[in-house]
Amino acid sequence: QVQLVESGGGLVQAGGSLRLSCAASGRTFSSYAMGWFRQAPGKEREFVAAIDWSGGSTYYADSVKGRFTISRDGVKNTVYLQMNSLKPEDTAVYYCAAAPWISSYESLYDYWGQGTQVTVSS
Repeated sequence: QVQLVESGGGLVQAGGSLRLSCAASGRTFSSYAMGWFRQAPGKEREFVAAIDWSGGSTYYADSVKGRFTISRDGVKNTVYLQMNSLKPEDTAVYYCAAAPWISSYESLYDYWGQGTQVTVSS
């Protein structure tokens, strides 16, 4: 079992930055790949970024590539999403999730956090 709690969301102006954190509990955290997804109002949840169990491999949606960076800290059992050059279209609830391997497919993720709101004003 893995429990996930996101934090770090908030209101930011376009062009600004935020860093999201996802704290995980459970002894098996280090064996899971981790991902970030987001859901904007009236839209389906979409993949944002993922990182493998070792932190050595990452994968990004085209819409955030070059602006967002995913990382993990095995000692703190935490995954981060550094978001730079934010745009109004990045406004969404952001979720972290755990999967047995790195993937952009939502259906492969077994555990989910409750989400944190990110709002980017123009």
